[in-house]
Parts: sequence; C-alpha cells; structure tokens
Amino acid sequence: MILGDLIEAIAQRFEAAALSYGHGTDNSWDEAVYLVLTVTGCADDAEELGREVDAQAQQEIEHIAQRRITERQPLAYFLGRCQFMGYEFELQPGVVIPRSPIGYLLEDWPLSLQSRALADKTKVGRIVDLCSGSGCLGIIAAHNFPNAEVTLVELDTQAAELARRNVSHHSLEARVRLVEGDAVTVLAELSAGWDLIISNPPYVDAADMAALPPEYQHEPALGLAGGEDGLVLVDKLLPLIPHKLQPDGLFICEVGASEAAMREKHAALPLVWPELYDGGEGVFLLEGSALGSHTSARQQ
Repeated sequence: MILGDLIEAIAQRFEAAALSYGHGTDNSWDEAVYLVLTVTGCADDAEELGREVDAQAQQEIEHIAQRRITERQPLAYFLGRCQFMGYEFELQPGVVIPRSPIGYLLEDWPLSLQSRALADKTKVGRIVDLCSGSGCLGIIAAHNFPNAEVTLVELDTQAAELARRNVSHHSLEARVRLVEGDAVTVLAELSAGWDLIISNPPYVDAADMAALPPEYQHEPALGLAGGEDGLVLVDKLLPLIPHKLQPDGLFICEVGASEAAMREKHAALPLVWPELYDGGEGVFLLEGSALGSHTSARQQ
C-alpha cells in the first residue's frame, strides 16, 4: 500500500471510532499522519505520498492503530515519543503528554509586557520550571534562552527520570538540572532572583476530572487534578512568587479551563492573559515589577 492510501485508511478508522484528541493532534487525519510518518520515518511532504510502505511497517502501523482504537490511550504512549514545538521528547505511560501553550510563548518572545527587561533572550540567566513532568517546557526554555541555567522541579519519580533522559537527549546537561520534590517546598527553599518562573501545574477542577474522556484518563491524575476549583497548587505557589522573582522577572503559569476561577479568586492580582495559539486557554503572566507595586499598595 502506498503512504497516502495508508494514511487515508487509518484516518477513516480513527474517524469511525470517534476517538478523543488533544495530545499533539486535534483530528483523525492529523493523528493518522502522525502515526504513519513516525513509524515509516517519511517526511511530511506531498512527494512522499506515493511511496510504497513495506509490509513490516504497515503491520506495525495497523497494530498500533488497532490498539489506539480499542484501548483509547493517547498515540504518543504507543510510539514512546512525541513532537512538541518542533522538538522530540521521549515519553512513556504514567507521564503527562506535552501540549502546554506556554511552549508557544517561550518561542514567540518577547511577549507584550509592560517591562522590557527580559526582551533580550541572551540576558535571561536563571529559569525554574515547576511541575516539569517530562521536562519539555524547561528544555524548550533552555533552547530559546541560550545563556540561561534552568532548574526543573518534579515530584513524581518516574517523570523526573524521564526528564533527565530528555535533558540528555537534548545535550543540555551543562545548563539544565533537575530537583525532585514538591513544587511548593522546593520553590520555598530555592534562592531568590529568578528571571523566569514557569509552571504547568495540575489544574483540572473536580467537575472536569469526573468527565475526562478515556484518553485523558490514561494520564496520571497527579499531573492533572487541581482540586475542587483547579487551583489548589497555584494558590500555594502565588504567595512565594514575589519573593523569588527578580524585580524585572516574570511568572508564566497555565491554569487551562480554570481560568474563570482564577480571574475571580485572584481578581486583585495584576494578571496578564496573553492571546494564545491554536485554541489554547488559561495562561497568565505576572511581572515582578507589577507584583512589587501591588505588594506595596497592599501594605499601605
């Protein structure tokens, strides 16, 4: 079977199975393309569509496609890796799959901020990624801020070990280190003076956790569940942020569908909600300078 026909056949099977997406693709066609191209190693190029797929690769693709349909696990778990922001990361079941829109913000720099102190990527020196999971955001930050030393913080031992391997895969051992532990405890113990603090913490509220599609239920609840309103961990991190950021530093945090709760609960904070790509939602920014003014005003 030629490549184009195989992609079409797999896409039709995925469409008929009414799968849920959101782990790197958002429709049956893109999911089929991702599967077929990953297994065959072919480029995403129209000229490749007429290439004959050998029997062994076709059998592997058919096997994975059938498991994807019957088990309803995310495709990345079957492939053992994923593409995110143009980078490849090793992945395994038990670790949340990279998809945070924070990745786009790290690439599309500088952001539209009141402060321009961080506009020059080469002047960003210290970055910490809280709840780092597979290490993807911290690694993307290291690629985009060439002089920065990056600290990954991860509680789960399996995810921490995977993050270490991903750091090695990207040859970033000299600039990226990992600290195992609870994000709040570790942040409290870290020294002050961070230029950039990023976090994609568990933020799915209780109602949404109860209604997750099967694909998302295969991901670890530890990396998703954020309590009744989705903000249990964010609420604990926020008091520490003003004491850990540089005066011109920046906190970038994702709260996803818990954005409404965040806006209401923390209406007094000078939150900035940037426009996101591809339907992303719920990422806020807090500037160190704005936090300083806010803290001073509260103390008066």
